[in-house]
Amino acid sequence: MITIDLQQKLLLNVARRLTKKINVYAIGGTAMMFLGFKDATLDIDLVFENKKDRDIFKEAIKSLGYLEMDAIKVYGVKRNTPEMFKLNDERFDLFVVEVIDFIFSDTMRQRAEQIHQFGDNLILKIANPHDIILMKCATDRIKDKDDARKIINSKKINWEIIITEAKKQMKLGKERAAFDLGCFLENLKTKMNIDIPQEVLDKLFLIVEKQAKNKISK
Repeated sequence: MITIDLQQKLLLNVARRLTKKINVYAIGGTAMMFLGFKDATLDIDLVFENKKDRDIFKEAIKSLGYLEMDAIKVYGVKRNTPEMFKLNDERFDLFVVEVIDFIFSDTMRQRAEQIHQFGDNLILKIANPHDIILMKCATDRIKDKDDARKIINSKKINWEIIITEAKKQMKLGKERAAFDLGCFLENLKTKMNIDIPQEVLDKLFLIVEKQAKNKISK
């Protein structure tokens, strides 16, 4: 586990080793710590805008002693898994644009309003809580469900933001977005007794139903 203080010291250390200025987006537990939803996380989840920036970041953390590890051990055989690096109990998960079954879209980037700068070269933008919930359903692990619970129980959620983003993901080619989100939220509601409005689930599964009918008619 890594605390917020240790994470900030580590990111500053990495920033000093970067050879150019990089914009990167924090998602998952990393974003949740900056937003005050949790005090520690198992890994530092980052999304880069391109592979070149990720490669530069990789060289910086490798110079600190981080070693590459097999993503299958954590994510299984899912698509668009991150490149992962570990040192002792600290781990970096480095994505480029795509996060498993979702795309870190332009609207997600625009919603990442909280910004932190480390040194001269690392600009860290924190994903919006609504987008964290959406991406949590991509990995759908026990800890992801618990993280979603913390956000939903701590903040007033504008469900239309999440539903609209799911529709956008579908237009970007992620056809399962509404289905996966609906199943994830339904699981939170029925298995963890989290207050998910039934209207939200109905809207998502209506989207899925229309999607299926459109496929049949083509």
